[in-house]
Parts: sequence; structure tokens; C-alpha cells
Amino acid sequence: MSGICEGRVVIVTGAGRGIGRAHALEFARQGAKVVVNDLGVSLQGEGGGTSPAEEVVKEIQELGGEAVANGSDVADFAQAGELVKTAIDRFGGLDVVVNNAGFVRDRMFVSCSEEEWDAVIRVHLKGHFAVANNACAYWRNQSKAGAPVDARIINTSSGAGLQGSVGQSAYSAAKAGIANLTLIQAVELGRYGITANAIAPSARTRMTEEVFQDMMKKPESGFDAMAPENISPLVVWLGSAESKDVTGQVFELAGGKISIADGWREGPSVDKGARWAPDEVGAAVHDLLAKAVPAQKVYGA
Repeated sequence: MSGICEGRVVIVTGAGRGIGRAHALEFARQGAKVVVNDLGVSLQGEGGGTSPAEEVVKEIQELGGEAVANGSDVADFAQAGELVKTAIDRFGGLDVVVNNAGFVRDRMFVSCSEEEWDAVIRVHLKGHFAVANNACAYWRNQSKAGAPVDARIINTSSGAGLQGSVGQSAYSAAKAGIANLTLIQAVELGRYGITANAIAPSARTRMTEEVFQDMMKKPESGFDAMAPENISPLVVWLGSAESKDVTGQVFELAGGKISIADGWREGPSVDKGARWAPDEVGAAVHDLLAKAVPAQKVYGA
């Protein structure tokens, strides 16, 4: 198969269903060799089995592409290393990591248990770290050995991570961390030939169908703006050689719309030139708030 990713080797985590599956299939259509990683767990991260990944591999092979299934736990550092090794051993290298795996355990903050918090932070934030860190060790060694490196990290944040979401404190915190991690990766890894970007997608998935029930309905005809497949074209382009000059960006995606998220920036300020007295601070803060651009509302607020 030929396309903009012809010959590139790609890992897609959480690729057994939803957006990850759409990514894996589109990478294959564009000529990539794909490692389809999925634990096959429930929406809450329970159970498991590689059958969803194997089904996607079969679909890719029926398209005429090359793929292999992998059941590594992305948040287990050693297993993440085995995932990277699978790509190298099976296809002779690695060019792209798409971090997509995750699940939700939605709770209002005061009702969130330690176990629920740890589980969500682990799969999203540590999962992004573990896979990318192992991949970067391989790419850095290549770079130091003088081999050309044209590698990509594509992370998955969320509107919940950029603006917050009521009832999703752990998920929002993890996704915010992923967005910031992407900025740091872009700055630190460019010297090795690695770019890092993130997406914040809106699409019909197991994680979103209960939260956005009205939006999840498939249209009777015309363009299905919530189809997971709408997210993949930008991701595949970011994984291609064509995107080498794009790094450190967070893209919001919904239907046919692509937006660049404009993150934290220094806003209005006041400098007294000396230490503030506590009873002076209030007036200064309220003056700054009057000059500042209003914050976007938290989802669900």
C-alpha cells in the first residue's frame, strides 16, 4: 500500500476500538506498518484480551497492509519497552508513536477514590510517558550513532484537559498533564530528530457516548461529524515525513474542523517594585481580572 506514510513503522496504543482503531486503519491505508496495541479492557479498564487488536490487524491485512497485534500494558514500563521492541523486531525500526490508550472512571472530585484517581492517572499520563520514553531511548541511540532520525510522538489530550470538565477531575488532570508534557517533549527532543504534538479530539467513542448523548447520534444522511474516522487524517499527517517542521502544538479536532489550541500565556500584570502588603493585593488582583481575557468555561459548568 502506498501513501504519505509509506514504509514508516507506527505504534498506535489503544487501537482495538474507536479513535485508535481509526488511526491504525488510516495509517495502514497510507502505507505504514502498524503495531496495533490494545489490552481489550472495558471502559473502566477492567478485564482484558488482545482480540480487539487482532481484529484490527485482520482488517489491515485484508486491506493489503502489514500489522501485528500487541497486548502490552502501556503504563507498565517494562511492557512498554516490549511494545517498542515488537515494532523493531517485526518491522525493523520505529518511526511514530501514537499514544491513544486510556479509560475513564468519572466521579465528582469529592467522590473520587484514591484507587480511581491512581488508575486514571496511570493509564493516561504514565502510559504516555512509558511508551514514548522507551521509544525515545531507541531514537536517541540511533541519533548518537549517526543514523538519520525522523520520528514522531503524537499524544492524546482532551478538551477536558484544556478547559476542565465537571465530574472528570482525574481524567482532566491527566489530559492537562499530557498537553504540557507534549510541549516539553517538543523542546527537549528536537535535537534528536523527534517532533511531539498532541490532539484534543471530539468524536463518538465508548468514553464520550454517555457524556454527550445528543451529539453522539449518527445522522440519517450527510456528514457524520462525530465519526472517529474524522480524527485520523491529521494524526496520520503528523506521523508522516511531511510534518517535520511542526512540533509543540496541540490541535483540537471535531468533525471537519481543525483548531490550534492557544494555551497558557502571561496575561495582564502589575509590578509594585516592592513587597505587597496583604491589604493592597485585593484591589490589584481585581484590576488585573478586569483587564484579563475571560477564561473559557469548564465543560458542564
